[in-house]
Amino acid sequence: MTPDERVPITTWIGFSALGLGMFMAILDIQVVATSLPKIRGALDIPLDRMSWLQTAYLIAEVISIPLTGWLTRVLTMRGLFVTAIAVFTIASAGCALSSGFASLTTWRVAQGLAGGTLIPVVFVAVFLLFPNRLESVASTIAGVLAVLAPTVGPIVGGWITQTYSWHWLFLLNIVPGIIACAAGWLFLPRQRPNLALARSLDLVSLACISLSLAALEIGLKEAPQRGWSSPVCVSLFGLCFLCGMVFVRRSLRATLPIVRLSTLRDRRFAVGCTLSFLTGIGLYGSVYLMPIFLSFVRDHGPLRIGEIMLVTGATQLITAPLIVQAERRVNASILTLLGFAALGIGLGLSSFQTRETDFDGMFWPQVIRGAAIMLCFLPPTRVALGHLPAERLPDASSLFNLMRNLGGAIGIALIDTVVWSRAPLHADELLTRLGAGDLDVARSIGIPDVYLSGPPSLADPAVQTFVGPLLERAGLVAAIDEAWAMIAALALVGVLLMALSVLAPRIQLHAGHRAAKPH
Repeated sequence: MTPDERVPITTWIGFSALGLGMFMAILDIQVVATSLPKIRGALDIPLDRMSWLQTAYLIAEVISIPLTGWLTRVLTMRGLFVTAIAVFTIASAGCALSSGFASLTTWRVAQGLAGGTLIPVVFVAVFLLFPNRLESVASTIAGVLAVLAPTVGPIVGGWITQTYSWHWLFLLNIVPGIIACAAGWLFLPRQRPNLALARSLDLVSLACISLSLAALEIGLKEAPQRGWSSPVCVSLFGLCFLCGMVFVRRSLRATLPIVRLSTLRDRRFAVGCTLSFLTGIGLYGSVYLMPIFLSFVRDHGPLRIGEIMLVTGATQLITAPLIVQAERRVNASILTLLGFAALGIGLGLSSFQTRETDFDGMFWPQVIRGAAIMLCFLPPTRVALGHLPAERLPDASSLFNLMRNLGGAIGIALIDTVVWSRAPLHADELLTRLGAGDLDVARSIGIPDVYLSGPPSLADPAVQTFVGPLLERAGLVAAIDEAWAMIAALALVGVLLMALSVLAPRIQLHAGHRAAKPH
């Protein structure tokens, strides 16, 4: 190892600050989601407004992620990170001091705007701060933090909710935020900001991308309840499409665009972004589905749910070093293909859950998914970003991370649609079979054998009161299983995509050789 190849400790400290900031931003989403009912009760927030505390953050985050590339060019990586982590920390304090819905929502928007930029900048740093031999180590650290945060979020949120007041969900960010801000200021590379670039900001493009992504997020939030073809959702998706088209048109023609969409012409990057989208569906979809099942079917509290979900996080930590070694010996495309195949299997195994499934039945699917997610995250990051020149990395990382978040948002909307529309249908079907005297159905939904000397009399009000909740729970289990099967099928699309990606160049090369042969 030559002196030029050595990475000083200050670089690792600066990179650790970046990783800490990203971990805080992602963790905040899950921690707050776990405790929304407690916050609603403490601040007397109407039930129909409660979800906006989360939606406001997500809208702001998804708007700021694609702007990270432009902000990096204006402020430099160091300037952007220090500004973003400072704003995030101040906004966290503002959330903790909020006394009502309006003030808390405003501070959540500020949190989201800052938090969104903290995610892509880490993956830019992986390829700018480290030589090739250390990129896999740095990307593994970043990847573990990115996928571990959603997994440990429920247990952290559950523990805080049951032990302290809701204010600590936000106060938790203050000390780490100050440490990360100071470390970033002291140890990240110093460059000269290009503030003159801010004068060329295309305000029309900025407005269009903001409106497009905000409309998409709100539409995805409303679609499961209102219906995907409802006037409100059609209008929102229409606004998203129109503003998106204007943004794309202006960006491709601009000399200094806010987001360099031309990077998507790179085949490896485009494939990587698609894989990032599918990873978002699998990662955020599984983290969303497990608490629904454990809460509504198994009646577990937030802390117990978090304890069960720790299996995934532990597996991620254990397998990460192994994947670093595998990346040095096995082609990234092969690892990615194996990752999505394993992810599809891990998700698919959860589609066989029953009303009695608990920790033991969830253990091995979680282990498989935990290992698979790392393979779906780390090798595709190198496939998408590892070959790009330094000047294209900030925009590319923004788009890459945006696709993962959009995958999560769309995946959760599809899950909600399946679960809450299919559950009543399954319950009605079970009720019909129960009324026809199907004793197997009676046993499957949990009616004790002592009451099954004959078909239950559904006309009896006492029987209806007893059987109704059992049917609703059984219908919910069936619908959740269908949701697991759906995201498993979507994960397997990644296998097909990688297979085509690997085979296409070989087919083209073979065709070229045949064409070159003299006849």
